[in-house]
Amino acid sequence: MSNEIIRESVLTCPECGAQTKQTMPTDSCQYFYQCPECNALLRPKGKDCCVFCSYGSVPCPPVQAAMGSTR
Repeated sequence: MSNEIIRESVLTCPECGAQTKQTMPTDSCQYFYQCPECNALLRPKGKDCCVFCSYGSVPCPPVQAAMGSTR
């Protein structure tokens, strides 16, 4: 299995269902994202660190790196 960090994620808006492919920052977490379709301001859910971990198709790079170091 590859330890390569995936840099692109598809965010799905929980309000309108719009899906947008985004490039994730590699050295930080993104706390807010405004949906381009309905203008909803997305924030991380619960204990998630960022919007990519809550609404993305893959977790953010820092979480991916942490997951790879525990294997």
